[in-house]
Amino acid sequence: MEPERLTKADFDEIVERLDAFWGERDLSALHHPMFIHEFGDSALVIRDEHGGVAAYLLGLIVPQRRLGYVHLVAVRQDRRGQGLGRRLYERFRELARERGCHTLKAITTPGNAASVAFHSALGMDALEAGDYAGIGRPRVVFTAALEDDRQGTRR
Repeated sequence: MEPERLTKADFDEIVERLDAFWGERDLSALHHPMFIHEFGDSALVIRDEHGGVAAYLLGLIVPQRRLGYVHLVAVRQDRRGQGLGRRLYERFRELARERGCHTLKAITTPGNAASVAFHSALGMDALEAGDYAGIGRPRVVFTAALEDDRQGTRR
């Protein structure tokens, strides 16, 4: 099970089965179709042995800022603990480096302990930014410098 490019069929399956990934949290508004139609070349999926979506990552490559931004990463509840989220991030890091990015970024809410722990375990730096999403709406901003594989150094 290796990360591949997310297809429209994968996206449709995800939005029909959000509860399998997010439980009772309604994150439908965060699953905008632009992530498949406009930014599909930086959206990734890992399929299970039956071809169903086991995990996915919706990301953006921002060439002007040399930034790879992870909007969402999710693992189906019955597939957690198998390293699928980490594999998706590793492949997205490679993709971002291949496209000239120097930095990886992700954002979560301060109360999302699972997300904070996951991103910290990936070695990302965390900074709580007050009013990031509007007045009284802080976010935890994660960043990581991407290594230049050719030189073995951080950019």
